[in-house]
Amino acid sequence: MTKKRVNMRNLKSQIRKDLGLNEAYVTASKKFDLNTELLSQKAKKAHSNLYDDYSDKLNVVSAQLDVAERESANPNYSYYRCLKQEEIHNLNGSYLHTLHFDNISDLNSVITMDSITFLRLERDFGTFEDWQKDFIACALSARNGWALTVYSTVLGRYLNIMIDGNTSHIPVGCFPIFCLCVNEAAYFRDYLDDRKSYIYAMMKEVNWNMVEGRVKDAERIAKLLSKGAK
Repeated sequence: MTKKRVNMRNLKSQIRKDLGLNEAYVTASKKFDLNTELLSQKAKKAHSNLYDDYSDKLNVVSAQLDVAERESANPNYSYYRCLKQEEIHNLNGSYLHTLHFDNISDLNSVITMDSITFLRLERDFGTFEDWQKDFIACALSARNGWALTVYSTVLGRYLNIMIDGNTSHIPVGCFPIFCLCVNEAAYFRDYLDDRKSYIYAMMKEVNWNMVEGRVKDAERIAKLLSKGAK
C-alpha cells in the first residue's frame, strides 16, 4: 500500500487562515539523485522517507507553536516546552539529512592537495589522514546520530564532532562542512551491524566539490568575525 503524503504547506496555510494568523515558516525536503551503488535502492528510499517525515513533522510543530499558549511555559513541563523540543528535533533532523545527502554519493570523488578543504584540514589536524581517522572515530562513537566536520567560530578552527540523535553534543557557534548520518536506519538494511564498513563506503564517495563550497563559506565567516573583533 502506498502512503499518500499530506501537502503540509496547504494544510498549514489552511490552519492559519482559519485562525486568522500570519504564517511563521514552512519547510520542504529536497530531492536527491543518489547514484551510489554502495547503498541499495530500498535503503535509499527508506532513508529518503525518514527525511521527508522530519520536514512534514516540522511543519506540523510550527503550526502548533504559532497558537500555543505561552503564559504557562516553565522548565519542568509545559506544552510550549514540549513543542520547542520537537521543533529542534525535527529541524535538526531535516537539516542534517540535507547536508548528508548533499555531500555523499559522488562517483568521481576526488580531493586535490591544493584545495582549500585539504589545506585547512591538514592545518588543523596535522595531516589529511589524521582528519580521516578522527572523523571515523566520531562516526563510530555517535549513538544513532551523526558525525560532522565543522568550523568552530569559538575556536577559530575546524574540528570533528559527534551528535547523538538529533540534539545532543552540538557545540555553539559551529558551521557544518561535512556530514555523515550514522543512524542505524541509514545502513542496517545493507550493512546490518557493521557500521565501520558503511562509514568506509560513504567516505569513498564524498562530494568534495560540495564540501569545498562550504569551506569557502566558513572562510568568509571567519574573515567577517575577524574584522568585527578589531
